[in-house]
Amino acid sequence: MTKSEVRSQINEIGIIPVVRASSTQKAFLAVEALQRCGIPVVEVTLTVPGAESVIESLRKSFASDLLVGAGTVLNTEAAKRCLDAGAQFIVSPGLNTATLDFVNSQNILMMAGALTPTEIMAALEHGADLIKIFPCSAAGGAGYIKALKGPFPQIAFIPTGGVNLQTAADFIRAGAEALGIGGELVSSAALDSGKPELISDLGRQFLQIVREARAAKTTVGTANGR
Repeated sequence: MTKSEVRSQINEIGIIPVVRASSTQKAFLAVEALQRCGIPVVEVTLTVPGAESVIESLRKSFASDLLVGAGTVLNTEAAKRCLDAGAQFIVSPGLNTATLDFVNSQNILMMAGALTPTEIMAALEHGADLIKIFPCSAAGGAGYIKALKGPFPQIAFIPTGGVNLQTAADFIRAGAEALGIGGELVSSAALDSGKPELISDLGRQFLQIVREARAAKTTVGTANGR
């Protein structure tokens, strides 16, 4: 899958589930639950035990049916390990330009973490494909995304941190291209209790919220353009 195809799929789905499972088995349960509700993309963070092996196993088990990325990638060495394992996109919690340059050299999509306008500009200069705004809720939530879209109207922001069923629509309406959602979707309680169907139920709710918020935004934009 090319970089543009990866970005297109992320945009189409509108949700990037962040998996921080405590074991490989639970990571697989989470992925299967997400697939059942129509979310064939996952970001496996390097805080998961044996994360690189999990990424490799997911790629082999689900092949082209699942888009697998690596998250919490802090440096070039970690990025290389993830790409060797088969990660199709790389996500960092903050801005590390050396990692950005390396991932770009491999022609892989990079979602660079940033928070301030200065960091966003640096990430763009080094070729970031998407900008992860983290921790978004601490910076003002949807209002902060809306403020950033003023000077950066064409930038694809992915807010992460504080995205839940109550705030998801606000983030989309504020201009987010997609939403990074961790424990509010991939619930550790659901995995620990052996009830992955709860994750599927949450996934369906988030997908509906994204669809409806996008539709409403399009309707408003069309009306304002008349």
